[in-house]
Amino acid sequence: MNALELRNKYLNFFERHGHKVIPSAPLIPENDPSVLFNTAGMQPLVPYLLGQKHPEGTRLTDYQKCVRTVDIDEVGDNRHLTYFEMLGNWSLGDYFKEESITMSFEFLTKELEIPVDKLSVTCFGGNETIGKDEESASYWEKAGIPKERIYFLKDNWWIAGETGPCGSDTEIFYDTGKPKCSPECNPDCDCGKYVEIWNNVFMEFFKHEDGSITPLSQKNVDTGLGLERVNMLLQGKETPYDTEIFIDVMKKLEELEKQDDIYSRRVVAEHLRSSMMIICDGGRPSNLDRGYVLRRLIRRMIRHMNKLQIDLNELSNLIDLDIDVLKEMYPDLAKNREQIKQVLLEEKDKFVKTLAHGEREFEKEVNKLKTQGKDKIEGKVVFRLYDTYGFPPEVTGDLAKENNMTIDMEGFKALFKEHQEKSRAGSEQKFKGGLASTGEMETKYHTATHLLNAALKQVLGSHVHQRGSNITSERLRFDFSHDAKMTDEEKKATEDLINKWIEEAIPVEHFEMKKDEAISQGAEAMFIEKYGDIVSVYKIGDVSLELCGGPHVSNTSELGHFKIKKEESSSSGVRRIKAILE
Repeated sequence: MNALELRNKYLNFFERHGHKVIPSAPLIPENDPSVLFNTAGMQPLVPYLLGQKHPEGTRLTDYQKCVRTVDIDEVGDNRHLTYFEMLGNWSLGDYFKEESITMSFEFLTKELEIPVDKLSVTCFGGNETIGKDEESASYWEKAGIPKERIYFLKDNWWIAGETGPCGSDTEIFYDTGKPKCSPECNPDCDCGKYVEIWNNVFMEFFKHEDGSITPLSQKNVDTGLGLERVNMLLQGKETPYDTEIFIDVMKKLEELEKQDDIYSRRVVAEHLRSSMMIICDGGRPSNLDRGYVLRRLIRRMIRHMNKLQIDLNELSNLIDLDIDVLKEMYPDLAKNREQIKQVLLEEKDKFVKTLAHGEREFEKEVNKLKTQGKDKIEGKVVFRLYDTYGFPPEVTGDLAKENNMTIDMEGFKALFKEHQEKSRAGSEQKFKGGLASTGEMETKYHTATHLLNAALKQVLGSHVHQRGSNITSERLRFDFSHDAKMTDEEKKATEDLINKWIEEAIPVEHFEMKKDEAISQGAEAMFIEKYGDIVSVYKIGDVSLELCGGPHVSNTSELGHFKIKKEESSSSGVRRIKAILE
């Protein structure tokens, strides 16, 4: 069984169990301020987990394209991936623990034919507020998991941030057959014997700011199964790079390399796939937010191609090979082949110039040290070359050796670790709040983006389309297609038009309709082809008609006064507006 067959088995199984198959949301979130990319299947469904009705009903299933940026620097080992696919099924106030657990067990043991003795599970061990989840444990035992392979852990509790919907979860582990590292070895151990493959989250409580927990009016189930990981285990492979998803590119890199390094081959293969997927969904390299993540992925890939001593002109052929491998799973890659190539090759050329700049900076540092009679390059200099110029410490070390010098690698590692921890904290902060991050101001800003989109079309032209947005309780940020800096007159005209619509107190109406009908009425969306057959549409008088998951105010008069604070370039052909409601 390959990854595509595994995905189809999953979707077909849950469709037979009354779930509607919905399309994967794009990697770039449309209405979630908390993250740069969709990082889990539940993210695009946030409004529905909070109680809004989903157009397709209360039982849903899909595969979700995901990017997690926390461990970029870990990619190259045998397990970390930046881009991955999450299979999921949801109950929005429909079934709960028993049916969820029964279906999961049936899928794994009947559909995938995994022997029961390969499976172990964990359940919530309880705390001072909520008791031990004996209920889930009883359903696992009833399904067929022996009592001795059901473990209770205090970590089996899920909440997106500090407050919001929360509940116990039950995790399913696959036994790789490796021997136990100790008599106490269990799924909580990271020795590699047990690999988590599926997590079922039971959202039944709400945690308030004062720390109190109350029952939710709607109990939800949210599950996630990692496609690449399960695909690897079912095929008996050691790493995802040994499966059909990566193997052709890995073999090609081995053919092309002049310096053997499996770590670098993995980095190139993983970052190439991740970069292509982000570009395909509208991402572009830049020095800001998700654009910076994409730039970092591409540059790290190029650095490791250099390390393998592969001619960088081979990148074009590697892109073609990877698209041909993946196009059955992701047809959009083939449709966007030329655009993907253009973005990657242009960024490669820019980085080659950056590396040349880094070499010049290195020479300046070496000459300075030589005049001082020193022969060791400080860690902070090595880190600055890496952080500012993308100059790999290995290259700095090689060049230092040629100049009869050494580098303070320990000092670099300490600064690099500090940088990683700050990056990880920043990524976690991006997600902090999660399901609880849609308050009154965020709701107002969601509605304001619709007015801004409509106003820009009138002021700048019909070529304007939304390319991304980010909303907090303090401001909105809106990316749109336009290739010139806005004049002061254009900015004022945009503001005046939006404030005119606000003063007109236009009702904001919500409809559910067939996608074809919405399109025929002129409804717009960032990725209209990604929506299911039944869509959620928001109408603001004759001003705006957009596909959107919400939430929104009921009347434009609730918004206050709209003010553009800044207009700048986001990436090539894309401008960015930052605005506030006063």
